[in-house]
Formats: sequence, C-alpha cells, structure tokens
Amino acid sequence: MKELRFEQDLVRALLRDQHPDLADLELRDVDGGWDNQQWRLGDELAVRLPRTERAPALLHTEQTWLPVLANRLPLPTPVPVRIGRPSNLFEHTWTIARWVPGDPADRAPITRIDAAEILAEFLRALHDQAPADAPANPTRGMPLAEMQKGVDGGFDVIADHPSVGRAREVWEEAVAAPVWHGAPLWLHGDLHPANVVVRDGMLAGVIDFGDMCAGDPATDLSAAWILLPAGTASRFFDAYALADDATITRARGWAVLRALGLIWIGRNGRRGLPGGKPTWEPAGYATLERVLVAD
Repeated sequence: MKELRFEQDLVRALLRDQHPDLADLELRDVDGGWDNQQWRLGDELAVRLPRTERAPALLHTEQTWLPVLANRLPLPTPVPVRIGRPSNLFEHTWTIARWVPGDPADRAPITRIDAAEILAEFLRALHDQAPADAPANPTRGMPLAEMQKGVDGGFDVIADHPSVGRAREVWEEAVAAPVWHGAPLWLHGDLHPANVVVRDGMLAGVIDFGDMCAGDPATDLSAAWILLPAGTASRFFDAYALADDATITRARGWAVLRALGLIWIGRNGRRGLPGGKPTWEPAGYATLERVLVAD
C-alpha cells in the first residue's frame, strides 16, 4: 500500500457503515501524520486510516496494546475506542481514538523545564516488564551494534556540520557501552517531536503508539534530548531515577540516531520530496545540539 491521501467522503461513508451513531459529528482535516492520515471527529475523537505499507500492522499493535497500558499512564494518549473493520469500502483496519488536545512539538516545542519531571513520570509508568507476547520491533529496543551498518551512511546528512566528529564519538561510545541485560520493558518506541503534544510550553500528551514494543529503555530515554529544553537532561534522569551510566550512554547514542533521521526527513521536506516533513529538520538539529553538550 503506497502512501495515499483519503478524502472526508470516505471517512464519512465508513462511519455511516460501521459506526452510524458517530457519523454526523463534525469532521475536520488534521495536518501531519506519517503512516496514518487523521481527522478530528467532534470534540473528543479522532479517526485514523492507514496509508502506508506498514501502517495496518502498526495500527493493529496500537489497537491491541494501548488499551492494556493506557490506564496507568499519567498523560493523555489516543486510546482506541472503536475499531474499524476491513470492508468493501476500505480494505484495512482503522481506528476511532480519543483526541489528545495540543500542538505537536515539532511545531510548538516544549519550553518548560519542569516538563523533565512530567516525561520522567510518564516513562517510569510505561517502562514495566513486558509480557512474552509483547510485540518486537526491528529498529527499536535492540543493541545499538545491530544498527551500526545502517547508521554509517546516516552521518552523511550532517557531513558538513561542525559537530559531525563529536556526534560520531557519542554514537561509538553508545555502541561500546554495556548492553541491556534486564527483562525487556515496554517502550513507546518512537518518541520524537511529532509524536507528543504541547500546551503552553508543557508536555501535554503522547500519541502514535504504533511502534510500541519491548526492549532496552534507552530507546525511549533518548527523549531527554529529543524533546526537552536544553540543559534539562540531568534533571530528567534524576527524576526517572532508574537509569545507570551505561543506559544513559546508550540513550545518548539513540538520540544521535534519531537526530539524523529527523534531519534527513526534514531536509527532504524542505526540498519538497515525497514523505518529507520540513518541521523535522530544525527539531533534528536542536536534538543534535542538546545531546552533544555535556549536561
């Protein structure tokens, strides 16, 4: 399934077919989205339709596991409230979820330093031991050495940046750090600015749980540099209080990796290329700057 863009007429028809009690609520387009296209439905709901090859599987993960975890999480999340079935109108599963109010952080960055404690509280609640049947993810939660081959070329995106050498050092230190030997923990798996929402400078919600999986918490802990204002990473780790030095070192490596991805996708957006997100490039450079400064 190639990336597509659907129109409101399709969404309205799906609602009338499967959820007629919601079909007359106001439907509004929502900017953004990667694997799923989203509409706001009334004041409290959202409709999400998968539009990339991998999106149906990600949506199924969210449908299956987010309701299991959401009640213990201290921030609003897009908990599915209705499941759309494949039909002759639309061949894949789709979701009606709770709307999480706020602006995505790639457009309205977190500015309050006390967001460090809010994020730490959220991740402490999430990072519980996952069950044996928790989803695996081929690019999240694993030892960083398994990512080495793909990352080597990723540094090309910042080849002219004055800090490229230091970024490589942080990555290599992370790869060399002791690996996670604990039980696999629940992870969000994709904490970057477009996947959290902000109100009045404060972290106000976490969205898009399609990459949730089990593994090394360092993947999520990279959010200390990806999401929070400069100079607050140590405050975050003090509040989280469960990360040893090796885990923090690995988290810094994950932050470099995610910065490269944000810059690459953002640059493609600036150039008008398909799938690019221009707001991600400054978010990626901000991540790089924060992670390369001792905190």
